[in-house]
Amino acid sequence: MDLIAMIKSKKAKVAVIGLGYVGLPLAVEYAKADFEVFGIDISKDKIATLKKGKTYIEDITDQDVAEVLGVGRFHPTCDYKELQKADAVIICVPTPLRKTMDPDVSFIVDASERIAENLKGPMLVVLESTTYPGTCDEVVQPILERGDRKIDRDFFLAFSPERIDPGNKRFYTKTIPKVIGGVTKKSTEAALSLYGNVIENVIPVSSARVAEMVKLLENTFRSVNIGLVNEIALMCDRMGLDVWEIIGAAATKPFGFMPFYPGPGLGGHCLPIDPIYLSWKAKIHGFEARFIDLAARVNSVMPKYVMNKTAKILNDHRKCMNGANILILGIAYKRDVSDVRESPAIDIIGLMKRMGAKISYHDPFVPRLNEEGDILHSVPLTKETLKRSDCVVIVTDHSSLDYPFVVEHASIVFDTRNALKKFGKRQNIVRL
Repeated sequence: MDLIAMIKSKKAKVAVIGLGYVGLPLAVEYAKADFEVFGIDISKDKIATLKKGKTYIEDITDQDVAEVLGVGRFHPTCDYKELQKADAVIICVPTPLRKTMDPDVSFIVDASERIAENLKGPMLVVLESTTYPGTCDEVVQPILERGDRKIDRDFFLAFSPERIDPGNKRFYTKTIPKVIGGVTKKSTEAALSLYGNVIENVIPVSSARVAEMVKLLENTFRSVNIGLVNEIALMCDRMGLDVWEIIGAAATKPFGFMPFYPGPGLGGHCLPIDPIYLSWKAKIHGFEARFIDLAARVNSVMPKYVMNKTAKILNDHRKCMNGANILILGIAYKRDVSDVRESPAIDIIGLMKRMGAKISYHDPFVPRLNEEGDILHSVPLTKETLKRSDCVVIVTDHSSLDYPFVVEHASIVFDTRNALKKFGKRQNIVRL
């Protein structure tokens, strides 16, 4: 039986490397679809948690994990030798930036090396980690072709950009359309058969490079538009205008306008990083992505703007940042998740601490934070906590926060997310 036939009959075994916000939901989805799945991660803590039938991300429940474990279709492990049993491998590892602002594909390289060491027969390899166009055929393919192995004979290779939106109840792994592009035509066909078993809508494109570029376009589009509206927010602040009212009014236009909203900065793995990947790749081809770079610069200054405006708010109340008690509400990078990767709250806390502020935070999703070696713990949101704070700064607008309670007991609230819009203009509320 050939590989595609095995996939279609669900006799193929699937391995997922990297069990984070992308990999774990994908592994569970395949297990629920009656595939035998090997979930591989270097974190012993994650694997131990999963083996107990527990989860560590919001989009997957304990019941989901226990269910696929109970029927014997999900095998969490740190052992890469389990790849020898797999017919299809999906790579979902991190792709951070180096300090030099160059793409760091070392996790992709390591995963590819592990696959090459354990590749026993015709295998489909799909990369989902966000990266630059050319990664599949320039980085992954040469590793898999070491020795006398050849693509379309010993393995198939494709790219399918992850589109997970943590915390989104409407669009999740199964319902988010999946773009798929293979290094070869046969690779595209194999990947389409794999994802077609669990994803409601799969969209083939002409190559892996096209699929790699799709992901960068999606997030660069958001980054650039957020950069624009952040600049408008800075402009409105100088002019004494309410940027939230302006955006709301503009959004009533039924065509030609799509509302984006300002905030304290970009967070998560994708938005702050993907445009830089694209700009880096463009420079290699002799093209300067000035528009993209400008948006990145505007977005990167927002945490400092939040710090400076907090200092001004304190000054207006005859207080100074040095020695002030600042309570940060929400430190996750977005609403209703626990992910703090690239969260603007981290930068804001660091900036304020360097100005001498005494920082505490409350976040129902993040009980503990390691901020440059300094361990902080979420404090209870009590009347006493609010009253002893010289300024409360809303950085992440979690839906479970008791905003009426905050407004009632805090002396000053700086709202960077428009979370308090229903309260109108009040003396103790300042908006971004």
